[in-house]
Amino acid sequence: MRALIQRVRHASVVVEGETIGEIGPGLLILICAMQGDTEAVADTLAAKIAKLRIFKDEAGKMNRSVKDIGGAALIVSQFTLAADTSRGNRPGFSTAAAPDEGRRLYEYFTNRVKAEGIVTANGSFGADMAVSLLNDGPVTIWMES
Repeated sequence: MRALIQRVRHASVVVEGETIGEIGPGLLILICAMQGDTEAVADTLAAKIAKLRIFKDEAGKMNRSVKDIGGAALIVSQFTLAADTSRGNRPGFSTAAAPDEGRRLYEYFTNRVKAEGIVTANGSFGADMAVSLLNDGPVTIWMES
């Protein structure tokens, strides 16, 4: 799985003019299931993100996790994280998981983040979404497992 994680002050996702998910301080997690990914991969990634210390402590150092600050996570599926740009000018996405498997792993990943004790909101798998955020820092982390 590939994830792009942004520390945010707030974030939201809109589908067809309706806000379907929004959070205050926390993490915007853009997630993509890749071919060959398993539930074990999702478990590892969810646990690592839950413990990722990218929020400031009293001394201003990145030493707190989203759980430590009582933050939330907005989890949005984004198959374009599978983009292969090594040839030509149009990215290829053949390494992304098939849609049914991608949806299953996206939902599984979301449930694993919830199981870590983090309040979650979601986008809509496969939908045309408008994602808004205020990146805090900015802090943006790329993770792959």
